[in-house]
Amino acid sequence: MEFSDKQLQIIETAEKLFADRGFKGTSVRDIAEEAGINLAMISYYFGSKVKLMEAIFEVRIGSVHMRIESLLKDDSITPLQKINMLVDEHVERVSQKECFYKIMITEQLINKNPAVLHATRQLKIRNAELVGQIIKDGQKKGVFKKKIDVVLMLNTLVGTVWQTMMNRDYYREFNNLQSLSDQEFNTLIKRKLSIHIKKLFKDILTNEA
Repeated sequence: MEFSDKQLQIIETAEKLFADRGFKGTSVRDIAEEAGINLAMISYYFGSKVKLMEAIFEVRIGSVHMRIESLLKDDSITPLQKINMLVDEHVERVSQKECFYKIMITEQLINKNPAVLHATRQLKIRNAELVGQIIKDGQKKGVFKKKIDVVLMLNTLVGTVWQTMMNRDYYREFNNLQSLSDQEFNTLIKRKLSIHIKKLFKDILTNEA
């Protein structure tokens, strides 16, 4: 679905407020006031707060869907390179869009928000099916193992990145990295995450040592 600039402004405002206050703790009026728009505009564009939440997920996870589709069509890149690119991009995306991932985790695990549970499940299934196509291509080419659990593999990616990003202070202190600036540390942890997950995925997907 295509969103206008005004819709994206509302989506980004709602995303920040939902992350700070939770879905139940944020009213449509709060979103309108923060975005500097008329209250009726939200109803006009989205219909309800639930539909607005679904739009947030469509924008964030839908963009991943489009990216995987483009990789599927690119025959100049090997299947393993495509997986590695998805790993790098996911690490960067979580780093840049913490508000969204905070909403996704909080509303799924704590509040068990039906709108979030439905939107997340449907979008994750779509993306997992596309990743599965990349893996099937690698299997046809003889570079990937035959039996791969796509969902467990993707859960490893999502869970590892989220836990590490949300516990950066613990990682920093345990590894005595306090002397690094915040920018230096964030660059380091993203690089280490990418290397770690790509090694795991190489072990899962291929027969290479």
